[in-house]
Amino acid sequence: MIRNATMRQADPADGFAEAEASLSGLVSRLQSADTARMSHSDLEAMLEQQGRELMRQLLQAHLDLRAQATPTGPVVGTDGVERTHARHGERTLETVLGTVHVTREGHGARGRETLFPLDAALNLPTERYSFGIRRRAAEEATKGAFDEAVAVLTTHSSAAVAKRQVEAVVRRAAADFNDFYLARRLAWPAETSASSDVLVLTFDGKGVPMRYADLRPATQAAAARRVRTLATRLTTGEKRHQTRIAQVAAVYTVAPFVRSAEDIIRELRPADAPTPVRPRPEGKRVWASLATEPAEVIDDAFLDAASRDPTRQKRWVVLVDGDADQLARVQAAAKRQRVPVTIVLDLIHVLGYLWKAAYVFHPAGSREAEAWVSERLLWLLCGDAGQVIASIRRTATLRGLRAKARKPADTCANYLENHKAYLHYDTYLAAGFPIATGVIEGTCRYLLRDRMEITGARWSLAGAEAILRLRSLRASGDWDAYWRHHEQREQQRNHAARYADAKIPPLTPPVAPTRRKVKTPHLRVVK
Repeated sequence: MIRNATMRQADPADGFAEAEASLSGLVSRLQSADTARMSHSDLEAMLEQQGRELMRQLLQAHLDLRAQATPTGPVVGTDGVERTHARHGERTLETVLGTVHVTREGHGARGRETLFPLDAALNLPTERYSFGIRRRAAEEATKGAFDEAVAVLTTHSSAAVAKRQVEAVVRRAAADFNDFYLARRLAWPAETSASSDVLVLTFDGKGVPMRYADLRPATQAAAARRVRTLATRLTTGEKRHQTRIAQVAAVYTVAPFVRSAEDIIRELRPADAPTPVRPRPEGKRVWASLATEPAEVIDDAFLDAASRDPTRQKRWVVLVDGDADQLARVQAAAKRQRVPVTIVLDLIHVLGYLWKAAYVFHPAGSREAEAWVSERLLWLLCGDAGQVIASIRRTATLRGLRAKARKPADTCANYLENHKAYLHYDTYLAAGFPIATGVIEGTCRYLLRDRMEITGARWSLAGAEAILRLRSLRASGDWDAYWRHHEQREQQRNHAARYADAKIPPLTPPVAPTRRKVKTPHLRVVK
């Protein structure tokens, strides 16, 4: 790596001149015979390294210039005591461009905390890593393992961040997730006034492999009672890791999409006809939580939906998979919000039960089984769930099947019977409601399976919750807005909260330095 050997100058004029000299030296090098023999990839690498060092010099010079600033008024802490004693101090800041030093004036009083107004004006973090590093580390950690995030930071920036520090940075980066959406909720009514009138809520649960200490108490007790059959390998039904269930939620609006039962059958056979263009979800927010209880996540989703429809003009649809606890929580949340909801049983789950029942009566993978499922699916879509239930039970009885052989058929019939109130697909299709949980299934895959189940991963509760929050922000398209909010909240916590009335004293504007030429610094190669 090529770096400038000249030490940082305290005089900002020297700093800017040093940057100008570095730029001049770089231009001269690009015009030399030496670089004329370089490939484009070598040129790219050289320019990236030297360009990053040039930008670091410019940042350092600017910080040195800002060091001259002084408060235009008294510096008063939250204790009401004015800080009258000034002293200079320096701190290190690790940035994506490299390490820089911030010289600033501290204001103190006997026995009181020293305040640094320039730290507040620059919104410096409490630790050595800049917000640029924190953001990049958080982004990379949502994509893959923490080791890979460290490698990316090392390769594509001048930052040296260890794995443990990356994990800590990621946890801090997710700290304002709930606060961001609480603030966002207040603005939603105006933003969504023109959105489509079908408001959809959908939920699911997915297990995440956890460290023993972060399992729920009941799961810990079950794990303690479990005895491995073999010492060297797992047997049928045994699992290597214990999981903690994450509650997954999604809320969005969508335009009605009216279809018939025959349209659905054709969609399941894409070779018969082109798939129609569906209306896309609007304002989709997806998230998952391990730390929050499932009932609280569902309540939060209903609050989110209520903020999008304060006058209750939209038609609320809740898509579920039939889990009894989930249904009870949904009904309780709807009652608390005093809003009528249409609960729809996910058609994909229903199809899964029908296929298992079909294999009781017909060979697995046979055309006869497919025809049997298609016929009963058509009955369901036409609103005749009773006929489907009766035909399954009657067929099993007429064939004289034993209890074990007919169990999948009875399970299917019982599932449909228990959820008969949520099987009015003819009404749902006529109203243009969605009848499948594709959005929440895709959310589970992206938020959890693609990241939380990478080989060998076992999560702490704090680490897993942070990753889920950050991936949720990316999936919902809220990353940039959240990061602005996060930096504002960090300034309030780290700086404004230390001053009287949370008012940071303004600083005098920096004076542009007198420009003077500095000799081109000697460049050396750092291996």
